[in-house]
Amino acid sequence: MNILKATGDFEHWLAKQLPIIRQDLALKHQHMAEAAFPFFRATFYRWLQLWPEACGDLAKAPAVLGVGDLHVENFGTWRDEEGRLIWGVNDLDEVWPTAYTLDLVRLTTSVYVAIWEEHLSLTRRVAAEAIEEGYRDAVAAGGKAFILAEDHRWLRLLALGKLRDPVRFWQKLQQLPPYTAKPPAEARKLLEDALPSPQKEYQLKRRIAGLGSLGHPRILAVSRWRGALIAREAKAIRPSAWVWAKKAPSMEIYCEKLVERSIRVPDPCVRFHGRWVVRRLAPDCSRIELASLSKERDEARLLYSMGWETANMHFSTPQAIPKVKRDLAARRGKWLHRAAKAMCAATKKDWDEWRRDWKRASKI
Repeated sequence: MNILKATGDFEHWLAKQLPIIRQDLALKHQHMAEAAFPFFRATFYRWLQLWPEACGDLAKAPAVLGVGDLHVENFGTWRDEEGRLIWGVNDLDEVWPTAYTLDLVRLTTSVYVAIWEEHLSLTRRVAAEAIEEGYRDAVAAGGKAFILAEDHRWLRLLALGKLRDPVRFWQKLQQLPPYTAKPPAEARKLLEDALPSPQKEYQLKRRIAGLGSLGHPRILAVSRWRGALIAREAKAIRPSAWVWAKKAPSMEIYCEKLVERSIRVPDPCVRFHGRWVVRRLAPDCSRIELASLSKERDEARLLYSMGWETANMHFSTPQAIPKVKRDLAARRGKWLHRAAKAMCAATKKDWDEWRRDWKRASKI
């Protein structure tokens, strides 16, 4: 199965899971053709086909509850119930029990694609070593969440870059088109319940965001509370693409379990309910894009932290950690570099085929 057939087959499955937005899927196809990095972010379903072929030994490593669609732009910030700024994995749509190595290889591969497109300036081997070192150190130490208060001042300054400016953020949300369709009653109630009480007046907006989830229904409620703007978003969720790839009978959605069990300071404004997740949107409650990072940044240190945070996620499966430690201790040399290099090459090959033939495929 090539990338064109895989995409068509996956989207046929997707349409059975939720009411997809066709024009957003068309936009997703276009973004996939524009550059390799958005292509990588948008095609986790294809990764699941390539992964066991390119990294068969790693695919048999001890299983944990994995993030799945982990990449260098799947990290962001939020505020905890004490108002402290927290940094960590931002998107958990593809959580599924899988080899712990998958998250590490996918994160590293995303960095290799970003380096190839000159979004990052460090070498590939330095990047792989930083991610692996962070993961190994966190596993040995028992993990620790990233609370950007007394500790990690450098990460706090990096996270609050100029492109996350509040004025610009709220201007962008206010300029979004109105949500003109009738929203599902469940989604409307979840949004209303998520707004500060009493809160009756709000505008529903249509928001286009993400790449892996582009095409999923998103409904944004924008309101004012005590003189300033606030926003809540309801996004339709589905079982992981693992269900499609493995033709698995289980339709369980695991993201809430990972939030509850991992070493993580939770976002009190995130709520899971059936096939919806609701969260607060704010300048300091969103993912961090590579373009928003300051030029004065320690990229190796940032990737080390991402490796550490990956281990924080894997501690959601405590019974697997002894097996992970033994497996990790037996892995020497440049295993992560070799695996990411292989997956990067497979991704580029798919992208070349996609950008050559995607318009023809989209008409089929």
